[in-house]
Amino acid sequence: MSVRKPSPPSFDDARNRRQKVRSAGLDPNYWYAVEHDHKLGKGEAVEVTFWGESVALWRDENGALHAIEDRCCHRQLRLSQGEVRGCQLVCKYHGWCYDGSGEVVDIPHETFGRKKPALRVRQYPLRVRYGLIWIFFGDPARADGVPMPEIPELEGDDRWACVPVDFTWNAHHSMIIDNVSDFTHAYLHKKYKPFDGASKLTRLVEEDDRVLMSYDTKVGGGKISGMFVDRKAVDTSSMDLGYQYPYQWSNTDNAIKHWCLVLPESEERTRVFFLFYFKSFKVPLTPLKIPRWLMTPFLRISNELLVKPLLAEDGWAVEEEQEGWRRHWDAPIAELNPAVHAMQTLTIRKWEEYLASQQGESRRPRLSAEG
Repeated sequence: MSVRKPSPPSFDDARNRRQKVRSAGLDPNYWYAVEHDHKLGKGEAVEVTFWGESVALWRDENGALHAIEDRCCHRQLRLSQGEVRGCQLVCKYHGWCYDGSGEVVDIPHETFGRKKPALRVRQYPLRVRYGLIWIFFGDPARADGVPMPEIPELEGDDRWACVPVDFTWNAHHSMIIDNVSDFTHAYLHKKYKPFDGASKLTRLVEEDDRVLMSYDTKVGGGKISGMFVDRKAVDTSSMDLGYQYPYQWSNTDNAIKHWCLVLPESEERTRVFFLFYFKSFKVPLTPLKIPRWLMTPFLRISNELLVKPLLAEDGWAVEEEQEGWRRHWDAPIAELNPAVHAMQTLTIRKWEEYLASQQGESRRPRLSAEG
């Protein structure tokens, strides 16, 4: 008779860094990208999940966005499964109506002589920036004081072209951060060659809530993609990267940049948004630049033909790593790249700090219902 292997340990029970980082969450007191702005039309609602917490994101008939707890006060059904009616979100079961603040504003059926109860669900702060909808899942009183990623190249009349892409991968968020910041996996991308296999880590700095690193590498060496890079104007021999908790970014000679924004849905599932943006491209076999007005449609085609297939290789890898973690969570640490060690240490520290802050909140005296 076979003996079932125990499940991976929880964060509190983890014994080493590998186990801790693979069970750590992300601090909700940051802004997280959750959806493309253009994908949510008027009168539409979707479910957004952050570390098991379900949020109903919806756009009313006037075009205003709202984010409230995805739970009807009545029977606890998901409100995201209901319908948008005017400026209200209506539960599919009994028709209870919620406004954008999460308050129950109408009960359309018999209330048996009782007054409408004063009920509401939680409302979440949200913003729209860089073509994405962002939600603050933590303490709403802190939302205005927490900065979002600043990407000046994507603002103003002369902004660079950017067409965000996203994936949902069955993998822990830390595996994705490890992947996009670790250039030792160039072998995986031998077909597309976004960076050369001889990459060398030349800088590693840990400061505050950031890990900064640089690699000497050949950027954009693919047979097709490489034809559009003007190597006379752009130094593609190195790349700077940063894990700016909880976000990740890269920069090649201030001409080729990207941000990676993870949304941890659970310990084994992550939605990830990529913003690749470019100062310019050249017309292949000529010194001419692609006109700015043509860059966005060009990137849409490039995303489908090159970027998405390339990133699908990363998706396959991290999902395989997740399966390997499930089977061999007690394997010893065998990581060689010090940058990965540093990023994992930061993720663990931030999660420990968040858990400690929550314990402090739970110990504070609370007023009784009578005040």
